Amino acid sequence: MLKLEDIKKDAQVRGIQADEIVRIVTVEPVGDNAITVYFKDSQGRLGEQMLFRSDEVRLELAQAGRPWSFDAPGADFKLGLEAYRINLAHLFDPMMAVHTSNVDPLPHQISAVYESMLPRQPLRFVLADDPGAGKTIMAGLLIRELLMRSDAKRILVVSPGSLTEQWQDELLEKFGVKFEVFSREKQEQCASGNYFEETNLLIARLDQLSRSEEFQQKLKNTEWDLIIVDEAHKLSANYFGSKVNKTKRFELGELLGSITRHFLLMTATPHNGKEEDFQIWLSLLDGDRFYGKFREGAHKVDVSDMMRRMVKEELLKFDGTPLFPERRAYTANYELSDLEAALYHEVTEYVRNEMNRADQLDGKRKGTVGFALTQLQRRLASSPEAIYQSLQRRRKRMENRLEETKLLARGQGVASTLGEYHVKKQIELPDSFDELDEELSADEYELYSEQVVDQATAAETIPELEAEIWSLKALEAKALSVVQSGKDKKWEQLSCLLQDTPEMFTSSGSRRKLIIFTEHRDTLNYLVARIGNMLGKPEAVVTIHGGTNRDERRKIQEEFRNNPNVLVLIATDAAGEGVNLQNANLMVNYDLPWNPNRLELNRPGFRGGRFV
Repeated sequence: MLKLEDIKKDAQVRGIQADEIVRIVTVEPVGDNAITVYFKDSQGRLGEQMLFRSDEVRLELAQAGRPWSFDAPGADFKLGLEAYRINLAHLFDPMMAVHTSNVDPLPHQISAVYESMLPRQPLRFVLADDPGAGKTIMAGLLIRELLMRSDAKRILVVSPGSLTEQWQDELLEKFGVKFEVFSREKQEQCASGNYFEETNLLIARLDQLSRSEEFQQKLKNTEWDLIIVDEAHKLSANYFGSKVNKTKRFELGELLGSITRHFLLMTATPHNGKEEDFQIWLSLLDGDRFYGKFREGAHKVDVSDMMRRMVKEELLKFDGTPLFPERRAYTANYELSDLEAALYHEVTEYVRNEMNRADQLDGKRKGTVGFALTQLQRRLASSPEAIYQSLQRRRKRMENRLEETKLLARGQGVASTLGEYHVKKQIELPDSFDELDEELSADEYELYSEQVVDQATAAETIPELEAEIWSLKALEAKALSVVQSGKDKKWEQLSCLLQDTPEMFTSSGSRRKLIIFTEHRDTLNYLVARIGNMLGKPEAVVTIHGGTNRDERRKIQEEFRNNPNVLVLIATDAAGEGVNLQNANLMVNYDLPWNPNRLELNRPGFRGGRFV
């Protein structure tokens, strides 16, 4: 409310002429309770009006001038104008995400985002470039571009558990986008009862979702603008006759595809060599197009409109030079010593005999025991230390089980029929080991294989257990003699390579950095001791394995990259998932993986020239 006495010349007043603001030209008092005002409106027209005390309630002083007077603070106006410009920047800068992110994208990354993915509405796509091509960078550019264009608000990234924190870090550091990582604790504490619904930018663990019907039910009640699945080849399914066997991960993939508009699958290995399995997998993106079992000659497969794959040889820099240096692979051959050959023969016989016994078991247990025995063969091929430690652990497990079984037998009053007492202890492991290498992360695979090798046995009675323990003791003694002899031909070959190969040294004679991959923790420990002794500097050797936590991995990675005194990194396959090793171009595969895909899958950060 404005008093009549407060209306002065040049005052800005609202309420005299409707809701318009007018400027007072002059004021003439008319007694104590009225005035005559002369004013100009926003168009500059003069007006006159008599105001009384009863009019005070509708009068007020106005702070703003004319609508187009341009008398607002200049800094505020410029700030608002800049915000509006940025909001519409994508209309004038088609690659705004590139220029506002903390990355220097390569040509193939720009073409993937701006030529292959963004033009597709809706996006149902497979990004299948080779490992090391930077698929995470491409996904980050896509996310930022969609957010800036207001084409996406709710985004879900589903990745293996070991990569969730890396996704979170890279999206924040490189693209300024803050994602939350889903956890059971957050779900239990959220006010709405559905954390998926109340969080717009979210990262979730693949197996945490695939193994929980509760979480899947909550996901069904949500809608997303974009869902990205990393390591999407894990969403596998296959035909058994005319029936489709769907894994829990595949069923999760079907659910994710049904609740999102844009659906992006990322994998370096989209094809497992079986065309029918590949087409089932593609049905996650287009169920109508890839319906039914693939039949040679009846189905024509052209996926160029929904999948992009570039191999390392095709990746170029802006100047046209190859992105990756030439890779040269050599095989180092060696012959086993007499002691090693005898151990190899005896362990192979043990495995063959136990396999024959396993053939008499039911399907699931047969597969478990078969997998355990196969793992023993892999450890035998890795190093004497690995097979010795595995045999020792297995023998101790069998002895513990024997004691437990005898105790249970006595407790149940069947000591007189020990020969008929069956071992019923089972191990909780996956239903199928056929594609275990591909389906599990390196950390999970390492854990499962250790458990199975230590525990799985074909023995079903106490005498059978005792017989197997006797066999294991003999093998263990033989393996120990090989270890103590120091005659390890495989290590001797590696030692010669490390000391005599010119590529291991710079022109000035200093040693180059080297990465060694092994599949087994026991072999890793064995190599650490031997290489440290050979170099005379144990501190020059660092390791990464499945038990190394995320922060420690990053610390070791930085140490290997920047400390000139750290020369050798020895790692199990767990180091290949989410660890960038681009500062070395010499690498040794001490164990050749039985699944050749791991040569690529588990070394995505290695941009090297030589495999030894």
